[in-house]
Amino acid sequence: MSGQHSVEKVGGTSMAATGVLFDNVLIAGRKDADLYNRIFVVSAYAGMTDLLLEHKKSGEPGVYARFVADDGADGWRDAIETVRDAMHARNADMFARAESLAEANGFVDARIDAVAACLDDLARLRSHGRFCVKEQLITVRELLAGLGEAHSAHSTALLLRDRGVNACFVDLTLWDQQDMRGLDERIEQAFAPIDLATTLPIVTGYAGCSEGMVRRYQRGYSEMTFSRIAVLTQAREAIIHKEFHLSSADPKLVGTDKARKIGRTNYDVADQLANLGMEAIHPGAGRGLRQTDIPLRVRNTFDREDGGTLICGDYVSDTPRVEIVTGIRTAQALQFFEQDMVGVKGYDAAILDVLTRHGIWIVSKASNANTITHYLSADAVKVKRVIGDLQDRYPDASISAHPVAIVSVIGSDISRPGLMPDALKALAQADINVIAMQHQIRNVDVQFVVDVRQYDAAVAALHRALVEDNDEPVAAEGRRAA
Repeated sequence: MSGQHSVEKVGGTSMAATGVLFDNVLIAGRKDADLYNRIFVVSAYAGMTDLLLEHKKSGEPGVYARFVADDGADGWRDAIETVRDAMHARNADMFARAESLAEANGFVDARIDAVAACLDDLARLRSHGRFCVKEQLITVRELLAGLGEAHSAHSTALLLRDRGVNACFVDLTLWDQQDMRGLDERIEQAFAPIDLATTLPIVTGYAGCSEGMVRRYQRGYSEMTFSRIAVLTQAREAIIHKEFHLSSADPKLVGTDKARKIGRTNYDVADQLANLGMEAIHPGAGRGLRQTDIPLRVRNTFDREDGGTLICGDYVSDTPRVEIVTGIRTAQALQFFEQDMVGVKGYDAAILDVLTRHGIWIVSKASNANTITHYLSADAVKVKRVIGDLQDRYPDASISAHPVAIVSVIGSDISRPGLMPDALKALAQADINVIAMQHQIRNVDVQFVVDVRQYDAAVAALHRALVEDNDEPVAAEGRRAA
């Protein structure tokens, strides 16, 4: 299994567009042998993990959140029946054959009934008051997360078989196994008997393993599964199918006619995007691909003929240029001022310790003689708790936080002369005040901190000046990094 196959991941929104997915990705005109030498790792259908855990953006509780809250005897039970109804409705939309629909629904019912039985057992223990089930809640979260991917992978394999494709459902969710092996061993065991030349594996994005996928990677677990499969099977290429192209900016902000497909870039750029919460790929997943020289291609599910954007470890654009303008619409600037900081060590480590304990994501930071500023991707409530903890430790320090927006210009090489003056001029002409700025020696990104209300205008101004006004064709090969 070396070098002949691709490993491809399909996101939840693309999974939900089932007809397009089959026409543009899974089958896409292929016949016979051309259907194989591919492995597909699938996410749950869009919205399903929200129902199982909690809504990713609004926080509306799903089965897990209701079970944790213990909001009455019927709270989580009603929620899990909502999941059952949603999965049945999804199946009804996809399956034309009555026998296949019955098989798909039977699979869903068996899984949901078994999960519900586990939760019932835990709920009874909790009702006694003498048993602490808190340590089991992460297991519940893992169990529920895997349910969404098991549904989508099973249904997709079944639909492919209905179309004459020799597809197999590869269940990594650890459903009926008692051992807790590591992720790599779990993958190697699952793929050992599969002949990729004649079989199309459809694999669950969630994998049950000793590491705990949800605990370690939150909602990014399917990309870790995808990455490890690519590395362990020595794939020739890794491909992610999304509902959009990896573009030079959000088309809604700069105009669909102005946004450009990136085309080629490197893993440095992918890491910067991940740092801003706009993942081309989870940084942990990208690391494995990068270290084993497996290129990553990001394709648009709805654009069948386009090759997408290729991400490689050693690519650098032929001409220094900005490839993407993006950022964080609302971040928090945490400012720590202490007059006695000058020449004294330990303040930075103490702040980092508090931020780590509260699970706060640090986008960037800056410091001078007596001030340390962290730009955080976090809500104001969490940051307020951080300030409280720091103030207890340093009662004489002046600690504050306020919302800001961060706009970043990113590229594999942005060292072109005049970029900084051009950027500042563009922002000034748009009447945008720059609160702060970060330019790293590596010449991969520059961050501009601006008022939250000026985020959209800042993205548009920088894109116009640095991308549209400097439009050049993307070189086919670029050059290798030094």
